[in-house]
Amino acid sequence: MDDTGVERWMEFLRRYYSDEVRELSVYYPDKKSLYVDFQDIERFDPGLASELIENPTELLRLANEALKKSDLSTGGEMPDAHFRVVKLPRKLPIRDIRGHHINKLIAVDGLVRKVADVRPKVRVAHFECVKCHTINKVVQQGLTFREPRTCGEGSDEEGCKSSGKIFRFLKDASAYIDAQKIRIQEYPENLRGGEQPQTLDIEVEDDIAGNTMPGDRIVMNGILRSYQRRSKTGVRTPIFDIYLDGLSIEMEEQEFEELKITKEDEEKIKELKDDPKVYEKIVRSIAPSIFGYENIKEAMALQLFSGVAKDLPDGGRIRGDIHTLVVGDPGIAKSQLLRYASKIAPRGIYTSGKSTTSAGLTATAVRDEFGDGKWTLEAGALVLADKGLAAVDEIDKMEKKDQSALHEAMEQQTVSVAKAGILATLKSRCALLGAANPKYGRFDRYEPISVQIEMSPTLLSRFDLIFTLTDDPDEVLDTQIAEHILESHYAGELRAKNEGDGEGGDFFKANVPEIPPDLLRKYIAYSRRNIFPVMSEEARDEFKRFYVDLRSQGIGSDAPVPVTARQLEALVRLGEASARMRLDDTVMLDDARRIIKIVKDSLSQVGVDPETGRLDADWIAVGTTKTRRDRAKIIRDIVRGLIKEHGGHAPIDEVLDLAESDGIERQKAEEIVEGLLRDGTFFSPKHGMIGLP
Repeated sequence: MDDTGVERWMEFLRRYYSDEVRELSVYYPDKKSLYVDFQDIERFDPGLASELIENPTELLRLANEALKKSDLSTGGEMPDAHFRVVKLPRKLPIRDIRGHHINKLIAVDGLVRKVADVRPKVRVAHFECVKCHTINKVVQQGLTFREPRTCGEGSDEEGCKSSGKIFRFLKDASAYIDAQKIRIQEYPENLRGGEQPQTLDIEVEDDIAGNTMPGDRIVMNGILRSYQRRSKTGVRTPIFDIYLDGLSIEMEEQEFEELKITKEDEEKIKELKDDPKVYEKIVRSIAPSIFGYENIKEAMALQLFSGVAKDLPDGGRIRGDIHTLVVGDPGIAKSQLLRYASKIAPRGIYTSGKSTTSAGLTATAVRDEFGDGKWTLEAGALVLADKGLAAVDEIDKMEKKDQSALHEAMEQQTVSVAKAGILATLKSRCALLGAANPKYGRFDRYEPISVQIEMSPTLLSRFDLIFTLTDDPDEVLDTQIAEHILESHYAGELRAKNEGDGEGGDFFKANVPEIPPDLLRKYIAYSRRNIFPVMSEEARDEFKRFYVDLRSQGIGSDAPVPVTARQLEALVRLGEASARMRLDDTVMLDDARRIIKIVKDSLSQVGVDPETGRLDADWIAVGTTKTRRDRAKIIRDIVRGLIKEHGGHAPIDEVLDLAESDGIERQKAEEIVEGLLRDGTFFSPKHGMIGLP
């Protein structure tokens, strides 16, 4: 059987892979693997292909023999070459793995959650018999270390046939191979109803060890193995654990490949594209059960479609993902908006800031039994949401040190880990949708946003759009909201009683999205996979005009800086997202005007100096305004002059009187003095006096 089997594989290699085998022999041992498409094996011999699935251990051994013996190689023998099968016809979800798959060849797709270090593993162990000094060789397979049963087993010599503890392991004479342990988990977007993601451990060896990082989306082809569990007392139990003996790794490079779009879906997507009102329909399909907030729903829709990431000739990269922050009073459905967005995104992860550490959000090195007590890398939410959307609720409740980890993840879209000797950079190319509550309960437009939500101004400046939601009583609006909420509840009550088809059918229509969520997810995935818009000249001119007009408000010695170049980049990203929503390859003038309206709306909510009514980028980026900075400078000069005059300290009343004579209202002057005392610019040696430290 062996010779026939090897000959069969050699015939297959001659017919289908002669060039590849020759190339491998030229580059061997730098290159050790021959990757074989499963469909080619099926084409050659369907019986051999099905036998490979059912009995992979034996058939792969024969295939490896054939590759090593192959008469196609030009550079002599290849003793450590590997025959690796890829592109199996069916991918098996982790949660569908069952006992009957053990010892079968399967393909499993998932997200790399943890990786252990690459370590040498004994492949052929050499043992010396202490009685007769015979060298015994034992090929190691599986997870347990095997010793010879009797002297002479696996040896060229006879041996003394003794057994027991008479063997000494010769570690220097033994042959080793690189080995690594990987843990993958199910894709978060495939989980519904709060399911716990299931995981699978994989053992990989030789040249495929060390090729993956946490956050990678992979298809792993391998043989499912099992080993017996032991109880804490060391007693063997009837329960078996499983792991995958990794044969080959396929990287899922294609964006949203895991979301299958059928021909029927494509026809529906094309129908939507031809609808002139598709943009408005998509916006109305975002959280229809929540009344109003059209501007925020529009921003969320744009964020789901995203701009285009650009790789520059100098090696730099400009992100295409759009970051949005929603700040507002409690009880106005911020969390519901976030949950809806994370569900509708083709890849979406929802987390709450209060329970999230920097490790849980970005990545960390952990020490547990997975890496046998060594440090291993574990990916957090932003890495797992790579090329998707991360919705972080209560982002302001995160610890300051955890917030600082977001700076790099938001702008460079990478996560760097430097801990316990592990230095690694993981990808986090995701859009961030954050929600925050003002710390004093309600939003105050006279206070800078960074003070109200305890987030650093530098972090806030990385958001493309910031919206504030205030809960202001308004009889007409309150009536509409009350009707909408009561209708939603009534529809829910009828559904619970299974009366939706009879009385009350109209109540359902108010909450049904115009585009079904499943179709919208596919529409977004299709758009992001296939549409890469380019700005038309009219759109470019419109963006330029808007930006230059805003900047021109900042010309003059007493004028604030109204916007920075970051806002211009945001305009471009949002314009591209708008074109993608229409499945259009060009950013048109209408897209530019629509985006300018949204950006103006966002800036007017959070970027206006409440005292002068003028746009001031520093209100977000620095946490103060030019007006306040100028006043603080005047007061500092007054205090310095009075200290010289009085010799040591300045009376507060005199400081306020002089500030008033300089045109600063007394109340404003008091606020500035309090602020300068808080930040340590001034100190108060005794009541009513100010000093400089």
